[in-house]
Amino acid sequence: MEFLDITLYDDDFLKMMLRFGVNLFFLTLIIKSLYYKSAERKDFVFTYYMISIIVFFLCFTLKKYELDIGMALGLFAIFGIIRYRTEQMEIKEMTYLFVVIGISVINSLANKNMSYAEIIAGNAIVVGAMYSIERVWALKHNARKEIVYEKIENIKPQNYQFLKEDLESRTGLTINKIKIGNIDFLKDTVHLTIYYYNGY
Repeated sequence: MEFLDITLYDDDFLKMMLRFGVNLFFLTLIIKSLYYKSAERKDFVFTYYMISIIVFFLCFTLKKYELDIGMALGLFAIFGIIRYRTEQMEIKEMTYLFVVIGISVINSLANKNMSYAEIIAGNAIVVGAMYSIERVWALKHNARKEIVYEKIENIKPQNYQFLKEDLESRTGLTINKIKIGNIDFLKDTVHLTIYYYNGY
């Protein structure tokens, strides 16, 4: 049955929803159970879910319909010119973004030559590897924060220990490195980047 030259239903609908269910299940394991429990950043949770969902349906559509190469390149060019004008993403957040996009592409583009057992196994291996690195190995993540500091006299090399102790007492963090940025002598302030281990 068709409506305005578009088929109302075909057998690919069940295939799409089943694959989307598998995709959403493993995305939730990655985003909610692994990423959010360690980073606790709701903004990236929203970003990861929406990008992965859009990528899944975009790839499924490109696979189902034989779009000409010009239209396909045009669609991806749109994504290429979009920039998130926010703070610079840490390498860990970029890695999670790559993972959720990769998982969505795999789940949407798998064809009849690939069984559901292989799809699920591939997803499980990715989640298992991420879990092992995040939880079992419990690797420390070298995080950083940008701050504006007013005790400008402490940035002298001979006062490094005073600077470190002052920053640690204010932030409650165990700092392993301090990088000095722009200095404003008129306001007696300096931009600092502090590095600390954020272990899970």
